[in-house]
Amino acid sequence: MRVGCPKEIKNHEYRVGLTPAAVREYVAHGHDVLVETGAGAGIGADDNAYRTAGAKIAATAKDVFEKSDMIVKVKEPQPSEWAQLRDGQILYTYLHLAPDPEQTKGLLASGVTAVAYETVTDERGGLPLLAPMSEVAGRLAIQAGATALQKANGGRGILLGGVPGVLPAKVAVIGGGVVGLHAAKMAAGLGAEVTIIDRSLPRLRQLDDIFAGRVRTLYSTIDALEQEVFAADLVIGAVLIPGAAAPKLVTREMLSGMKKGAVIVDVAIDQGGCFETSHATTHSEPTYEVDGIVHYCVANMPGAVPITSAHALNNATLVHGLALADRGLRAIAEDRHLRNGLNIHKGRVTNKPVAEALGYEVSAPEAVLNVA
Repeated sequence: MRVGCPKEIKNHEYRVGLTPAAVREYVAHGHDVLVETGAGAGIGADDNAYRTAGAKIAATAKDVFEKSDMIVKVKEPQPSEWAQLRDGQILYTYLHLAPDPEQTKGLLASGVTAVAYETVTDERGGLPLLAPMSEVAGRLAIQAGATALQKANGGRGILLGGVPGVLPAKVAVIGGGVVGLHAAKMAAGLGAEVTIIDRSLPRLRQLDDIFAGRVRTLYSTIDALEQEVFAADLVIGAVLIPGAAAPKLVTREMLSGMKKGAVIVDVAIDQGGCFETSHATTHSEPTYEVDGIVHYCVANMPGAVPITSAHALNNATLVHGLALADRGLRAIAEDRHLRNGLNIHKGRVTNKPVAEALGYEVSAPEAVLNVA
């Protein structure tokens, strides 16, 4: 199979779908790899590094899309990219379709087979291809929030960890999954007063054991959310329902009860955001203000640290990527975890949460793959 890796074109996206080390693995499996010139510049990998790994270099993205059987990316295809996809081609990348009807229409029209990193599962029910970027985003959320809290950036003017004799900032983390865990680790490590809010009592018990009392845990109710959001200097939105749009847990009305200059970081923005007032921003203009509250809603947060995040992502995606290259659609048909990752196939939506969010009829992957 010919595997193609175009350069990412989303605003300030410096990650790359294939690192040179990953390319070597594909080549060792007998595949041809085509990489767009400059694709690895953001991680310090020049074209020669890819040639040494066994890839051929394409002059344009058009060449990659035209000549490849499988496209490996990081972020969802942009309009100019989904227009180049075609029937019979496999797309392997993050998609986040539930809040994105236009991308969904574009992928359906292309006839492509689209496997989304964020809905591939594992034996434990986890999301192994989403986890490494959730780890990065959770940690970055605290860095971004601490910066936004500075007065010159529109925030309250409070140091996250305080100093002796001055209380630290209060941080509320909504959601105790991978993002929430890593955000809490960073915030607590900086000396902030941290509360994690979640609806799973078993998860709250687990988090209580992990932090050994350094972080408070709270069962999520409307009262609990209001209590913590109103008291917080920094609120991290870390809610995830796999494949589906994020629920709007913090309403615009609730902003009026928050401290002026408090900061919201919505890590769930890829799935539409968990704050009613959230809309996607970019690294060029990461924040905006609503009712005196600073919102940070960058949709590709890990793109800010591409060397860390690209290598972490490739570590996670490589096994399934090689399976797709080795066996094509048969890999999806034979692996229920990859089938969970199948979102679009030949003009049909194959992921139930995506179909429900966007009003499509869902087609079971087993029914549409037709692998002899």
